[in-house]
Amino acid sequence: MGRRIQSGFCPPDASHWSGFARFREIRHVDCTRESATVGAAHEGQGYMTKAMRAPGEAQHEYREMRGFASFDDPDTLSYVDSDGTPNYELIRQTDEFRTLRRRLTTFIFPMTALFLSSYLTFVLLSAYAKDFVSTKVIGVINLGILLGLGQFVTSIIITLGYARYAKRRLDPQRKLLAEKTGVEE
Repeated sequence: MGRRIQSGFCPPDASHWSGFARFREIRHVDCTRESATVGAAHEGQGYMTKAMRAPGEAQHEYREMRGFASFDDPDTLSYVDSDGTPNYELIRQTDEFRTLRRRLTTFIFPMTALFLSSYLTFVLLSAYAKDFVSTKVIGVINLGILLGLGQFVTSIIITLGYARYAKRRLDPQRKLLAEKTGVEE
């Protein structure tokens, strides 16, 4: 049990604190004043080491820390700071995020190419092959009208395909990523 002065401990050794090396200056604080609660096991130890910020150093740079010392395991990465804000840089470096990103792009790029090629084909045929698109199919309905309505059908098919793909491949990976990082949905 360490000595207690109003708001902090005076432990005999502060070298195990994670985040201790982030500070620029170390000051020794006298813990032998009458207001200190002295533990029987540490009787006679009058000084503690306390890390102080260098003059002019911004407080907001170290917001993720809870005080000047943390007793958390330094090997464990925290994907969320103490305010609940996700650390997106660390999350982007995880294998789960990379897998999610790869699955998303393997669907999006081919479907985008498919839609753009069908749309550009429709536009080019309408502009340069007027005889072809004006071919009557049934009554007053020509091939151009059917190709135009085909754009709506293509959009609906791609949307339904994405919804199915997301439910089967993306959502489970997103849930796995949320569980690993602790980021709430």
